[in-house]
Amino acid sequence: MLNTLRNIVQEVSSASDLQVALQIIVQRVRGAMNTEVCSVYLYDSESTSYTLMASEGLNPSAVGQVTLFHSEGLVGQVGLREEPINLEDAASHPKFHYIRETGEERFTSFLGVPIIHHRNTLGVLVVQQVEQRRFDEHEEAFLVTMSAQLAGVIAHAQATGSINNVSTPTRKKRIARFQGSAGATGVAIGEAVVITPPADLGAVPERTCKDIDLELALLDDALAAVRKEMKDTAERLSDRLPAEEHALFDVYLRMLDDRALGQEIRERIRGGSWAQGALRQVIEEHIRNFEMMDDHYLRERAADVRDLGRRVLSHLQQGEHARVEYPANTILISEELSPVMLGEVPQESLAGLVSKQGSSNSHVAILARALGVPTVMGVVDLPFHKLSGKKLIVDGNLGLIYSSPAQELLDYYTEVLEEENQFSKGLEAIRDLPCETPDNYRIPLWVNTGLMTDTIRSLDRGAEGVGLYRTEVPFMVRDRFPSESEQEKIYRHQLEAFAPRPVTMRTLDIGGDKSLSYFPIKEDNPFLGWRGIRVTLDHPEIFLVQVRAMLKASVGLDNLRIMLPMVSSIFEVEEAQHLIHRAHAEVLAEGLPVSMPPVGVMVEVPAAVYMVKDLAQRVDFLSIGSNDLIQYLLAVDRNNPRVSDLYHSFHPAVLHALQKVADDAHQEGKTVSICGEMAGDPAAAVLLMAMGFDMLSMSAVNLLKVKWVLRRIGMDRAKMILSDLMKHDNAQVIRSSLELALCKEGMGKVLGIKSRRFSGGCPRIAPVARMAEN
Repeated sequence: MLNTLRNIVQEVSSASDLQVALQIIVQRVRGAMNTEVCSVYLYDSESTSYTLMASEGLNPSAVGQVTLFHSEGLVGQVGLREEPINLEDAASHPKFHYIRETGEERFTSFLGVPIIHHRNTLGVLVVQQVEQRRFDEHEEAFLVTMSAQLAGVIAHAQATGSINNVSTPTRKKRIARFQGSAGATGVAIGEAVVITPPADLGAVPERTCKDIDLELALLDDALAAVRKEMKDTAERLSDRLPAEEHALFDVYLRMLDDRALGQEIRERIRGGSWAQGALRQVIEEHIRNFEMMDDHYLRERAADVRDLGRRVLSHLQQGEHARVEYPANTILISEELSPVMLGEVPQESLAGLVSKQGSSNSHVAILARALGVPTVMGVVDLPFHKLSGKKLIVDGNLGLIYSSPAQELLDYYTEVLEEENQFSKGLEAIRDLPCETPDNYRIPLWVNTGLMTDTIRSLDRGAEGVGLYRTEVPFMVRDRFPSESEQEKIYRHQLEAFAPRPVTMRTLDIGGDKSLSYFPIKEDNPFLGWRGIRVTLDHPEIFLVQVRAMLKASVGLDNLRIMLPMVSSIFEVEEAQHLIHRAHAEVLAEGLPVSMPPVGVMVEVPAAVYMVKDLAQRVDFLSIGSNDLIQYLLAVDRNNPRVSDLYHSFHPAVLHALQKVADDAHQEGKTVSICGEMAGDPAAAVLLMAMGFDMLSMSAVNLLKVKWVLRRIGMDRAKMILSDLMKHDNAQVIRSSLELALCKEGMGKVLGIKSRRFSGGCPRIAPVARMAEN
């Protein structure tokens, strides 16, 4: 049964559209379970009814014609109860509803399972049999598994629009909507550009061929290159392999021959597919054929075909980046976005970002917020490889993606986009005004930087300093460690740009979700592994070079602050300070008049929360990294979209921890800031100010919104709101109560919390205010 299930899943996954997938399901399931009938009913939320969309065993004329209301018959009951119904005599059930057109009067046994995707019922999968019997638990489990597979296929069909091809004529076009995590706020409308990870066949997008001759030439070059690699490898190993093993290379070469795989790929190209897509189609088809064979040896050959496909793909991709065209409003999509991918798109062309993996707190989402690019992360069910060239709407406020949207939806989002732009322009009037409350409480707003563009954007928005300069960014965009002189130039540019305002430089923070291609860290649980200060203390040669570069860059400016990441013990602080003083002495010995800069620590692990007083006695300042602190306090991987709803800045444990850190730091006479993404949330900023944080550091794109809010609420009122919220024990209640309180203060326009329902059934935030108040 396991092999049967695997084969069906492979066939369904490779189906060209939903109708084909439905037909495969009903045919294969009927045969596998040895039943007389297998049918699929799809649910339409607009008409609240089920339609028979595919069947093997019922009258073919009933397909597409027979409908049932949402609670009608056994099918309706399966969907209503959201669980299987298994009956040996269906007609005796009180909810049984006979439909003459189907011809199902001969069938007695009934097993129906719901097709559910992200808590939404999409349809019902049914098997029926003449013999009166109850299907056993193994058969029921098999059908449940098939329904889960079908749910993903239906979701993919919504994205590509092929679900509309199987709809009845009376149905409206269904809106293809996918839910992810809101990575960076804002709305974008544009054309999808899919970026493929290196040599990943499964990620190659479907794309039409613009120049057949060019694609054929690229294929010929790639095949020739792989053939040469094979021949060279075979020659090198000729005296080390047995004859029968060495003969495998001849087999591989014949598979790449123009009369074998090469010819099949060419035919697909001539049929309109680009070379990479044609390669993927042919290779996947051969892999499926091998994996379905009974002979174990032949099944294993599927791995050989896959390897050959990857080799050819890697050569095809070598020239791919040079041929990528980025339209005026590019929506960049990948299975997993990287900072390098963002950098390859011209800034004026990049409208939005979509990543299948990651969450709103992953590193690339933080960079997207710094760039001010609407972003949705963790859209796990998005068939991204089928979206190339399609019109997309990216709703970074709610974490939604719409594929091939109807004109009415496009018009609505165009209006929202225009109003958001108008609101942002209105905020520019307060750029040079201080962040001061109506009752004269002053709180500095700093920025988080890392990219060169951050500096310009930060200064344009009136930043009063840098609370976090991510020094790992210059490391991440290179293929080697930057030298001391290279680092000095980079840091000097940052320090000069903000002088005399302070610049807080975090020492190299890699590990977790931030990796260097030339310094790989492979761990089962990287967020609890070798990262941050742990790496640099283990490699003092890296740490000393970086600190010396920072110190030299600060000569004559004296606005440098050094901050240590991921501190969890006093020993780490003392060892790091020893190295910093050593680097300082070395720079002085070179004759450079450098002052010893303030040194601080980041509070981002639970251990540090309970050691604030001890830490404060040894350092000059403290800063909370809320992204990691929330992750560790709540035991939620901030990069995992499946648990992203559990990652909540307003969890009571988080709020109490933040208040404790602020109070303990002040008792020791030290300043404490917060430089995580929480500081850039206008609503959260009100609470952080009330808690007593000395400054807030955020992405530049959020600075004016935060300033707009804090200039409109008094400190006394903020403390009253905080006091009330600290009594609650539910994060959602706290957030809702806070937003309600701010709405009463006239600040709903910047929070985007009102809601209404679009006529197609998709929730939306209300348009933001047309203009900000001065």
